[in-house]
Amino acid sequence: MDLVVTLENLVEELKERLSKADTPEALEDLRVDVLGRKGRLAQIISHLPALPPEDRPVVGQAANRVKERCAALFRERHSALLAAREADALTRFDPTLPGRAPWRGSLHPVTLITEEICGIFTGMGFEVVSGPEVENDYYNFEALNMPPEHPARDMQDTLYITEKVLMRTHTSPVQVRTMATRAAPLAVIVPGKVYRRDSDLTHTPMFHQIEGLMVDNGITMAHLRGTLTAFVRAVFGFRTQVRFRPSFFPFTEPSAEVDISCCLCGGKGRHKDESCRVCKGTGWVEILGCGMVDPAVFSAVNYPDRVSGFAFGLGVERVAMLKYGIGDLRMFFENDVRFLRQFA
Repeated sequence: MDLVVTLENLVEELKERLSKADTPEALEDLRVDVLGRKGRLAQIISHLPALPPEDRPVVGQAANRVKERCAALFRERHSALLAAREADALTRFDPTLPGRAPWRGSLHPVTLITEEICGIFTGMGFEVVSGPEVENDYYNFEALNMPPEHPARDMQDTLYITEKVLMRTHTSPVQVRTMATRAAPLAVIVPGKVYRRDSDLTHTPMFHQIEGLMVDNGITMAHLRGTLTAFVRAVFGFRTQVRFRPSFFPFTEPSAEVDISCCLCGGKGRHKDESCRVCKGTGWVEILGCGMVDPAVFSAVNYPDRVSGFAFGLGVERVAMLKYGIGDLRMFFENDVRFLRQFA
């Protein structure tokens, strides 16, 4: 029958055309031309209804055989083309060339500094504790010797949720929560996020603090000074100079701010014959606040009069900026891969 001969000739024609299809793209175009919905095989089969009924089964069976044979030829040619492409690539491959190492990831610099600071203090015997970021007014202010009319509340730029519920402005509320549930002696540090209504080169609405607290019988300012001096030199190097300046915080008395010799100019006040941009020519940089726990805070948690203790608080981003020489606080939060890659 003419249609059977035409189908068989289609296979021979395909073999010849396959030898000229030398790319996977050309092979796909040929497959569509032969086996596609409007291809050569479909056009031949479209004449099937016009045949006498007794011839249709014969032609239909022949069409199925031709379709399977054509599909097999396409698979064989496709495999051959892929093998040839791989062989060609191997001939151009130089095994002596160095490999392409994947980019190594890194912890965020804030995380790196937090882990380093926590490691230093846990090595001194401190315990890491945590508390809620959504805090109530009592723990954030009143129990820390800041009643409703206290002017120090104006320094906090607080983000209020309701009149008595707020985003904590420091990690100090956790020291109150810890003392309220545990008796002395205790030594804890509190890393965590804090929130204030502020945003510029050196401030962001959310940043990280680490609060420290030690309470026992006979704790003095000398213990505070020794602990923080050891901490500063563990982070910035043994040659770092440390000084304590009198200051004021409602929850400590006496209070102090801790300065360290400038990391950029080494405390000289000048760098490359210019006034140091980090310390502004003074040779000193403020790094944290501290002091002896105010008796009013102990009274809020019903601690006995015989105990004493010290507390301190530092900004993690502040320490990271000084250690890594970062000039803009906002770089910590922009997720710029070029910046983060430096810490891999």
